[in-house]
Amino acid sequence: MEQYKEEFIHFMVESHVLRFGSFTLKSGRQSPFFMNAGAYVTGEQLHRLGKYYAQAIHDNFGLDFDVVFGPAYKGIPLAVVTAIALQELYGKEVRYCCNRKEVKDHGADKGNLLGADLHDGDRVIMVEDVTTSGKSIDETYPILKGAADVEVKGLIVSLNRMEVGKGGVVTAQKEVQEKYGFPVASIVSMAEVVECLYNKEVEGDVVINDDIKAAIDEYYEQYGVKE
Repeated sequence: MEQYKEEFIHFMVESHVLRFGSFTLKSGRQSPFFMNAGAYVTGEQLHRLGKYYAQAIHDNFGLDFDVVFGPAYKGIPLAVVTAIALQELYGKEVRYCCNRKEVKDHGADKGNLLGADLHDGDRVIMVEDVTTSGKSIDETYPILKGAADVEVKGLIVSLNRMEVGKGGVVTAQKEVQEKYGFPVASIVSMAEVVECLYNKEVEGDVVINDDIKAAIDEYYEQYGVKE
């Protein structure tokens, strides 16, 4: 596993973004882990987060694109910090763009987009925290294509939960990829998280002990993708 992936896993735990226990998801599933990117709240955290996204984009998609797009609302800061990190790490100058949940009908920047204007031929990388159902992509992809004839080069998320999507056969990430025809990648997967943390300490505590590991295994027996 690449060093930045291990660092990112520890970073998620230390930032209280990735937690383990028992959580009821929006889908109604009882999950032994939960990720909330809204818990990144400090300047240092956001600075580091942007770098991890930039590294993952570089590794998965390269740097041949023009715009970083973040779906509202959590995708807005992700797009901003990723654009900054791409310039800092690779000298890659990109524009950022996001959507609004509500259309703005006054001022000079009317409409449902903020940040850079989109132009025909723009190559776009989308950034999200996690894809569980693909709902945000279903909402924002038509907005992107309606604004200009852009090409989505890929979607990057923090964590691949590795569980079945709405169709109950393949992962949510795979469903998005098959539906829209662009690649979907993650900084890390839950398999990598378990590999990195099982019976190992973070800040003096074992995050995934035998009980949590058993709960994760049981969860994937029910919701994991069957080969």
